[in-house]
Amino acid sequence: MDTGRIALGLAYDGSGWHGWQTQVHRHTLQDTLQAALARFLDRPSVATVCAGRTDAGVHALQQVVHLDTDAVRRDESWVRGLNAHLPPSLRVLWARPVSADFHARFDARARTYFYVLHCAPVRSPILHGRVGWVHDALDEIAMQDAADLLLGQHDFSAFRSAECQAHSPVRTLDRLDVLRQGDFLVFRFCANAFLHHMVRNLMGTLLMVGRQRRPVAWVAEVLADCDRRRAAATFMADGLYLADVTYPRAPELPLLTASQALAQHMGIRLPW
Repeated sequence: MDTGRIALGLAYDGSGWHGWQTQVHRHTLQDTLQAALARFLDRPSVATVCAGRTDAGVHALQQVVHLDTDAVRRDESWVRGLNAHLPPSLRVLWARPVSADFHARFDARARTYFYVLHCAPVRSPILHGRVGWVHDALDEIAMQDAADLLLGQHDFSAFRSAECQAHSPVRTLDRLDVLRQGDFLVFRFCANAFLHHMVRNLMGTLLMVGRQRRPVAWVAEVLADCDRRRAAATFMADGLYLADVTYPRAPELPLLTASQALAQHMGIRLPW
């Protein structure tokens, strides 16, 4: 029987998971999805490829994966059948057949992450694990001014982790927006791709400016120095969401905009 390629859209709460990528004897999202696929398709193993390998504690509103299989199922059967084998914190949102040359990772031309930050004197036990938290008063105007200095194509070595396996530290950051919504600040990061811990390291540095511990111009100095030791500490993973992946060659995928996905899953509505 001929093998076909299927794309799946996923959402997950990354709290308590050891990230996306398969690991030996670790509780990962990829291992759990592949085990569900094996049961659903009655196969010994099914390999998957994702758009972005999220780290431990990082969430997804719209993750995209592809897999190859000779099984024939209706789109809705993929969704209902797989979800019956998955834990509540990981869900398949949609399934679509795609061309044999579609690649969830290499065909993606842009990725959008949101960081949702709760600003309050006491950390909410209800929101714990799902949003970042600070008790300080933050200057979002200064943070936006600092964010503007990071736009464009740069060597982001100052914001990559020591464990980063990317061949090049050069990335193109197209958008970095800061918006206040009541007690929340929402940060939008859009780039062609991201380095390991890049968004969380950028968050830590922006918060140094927001807390008025560093001037806006300091961010440009850190970027230019390409020295991870100059930047701030990596910020918590809790509020970080993979919100959208852009595929110009695959318009058949039922992806929402990043803002629509945030509104659907968290009820936070943005003007973007």
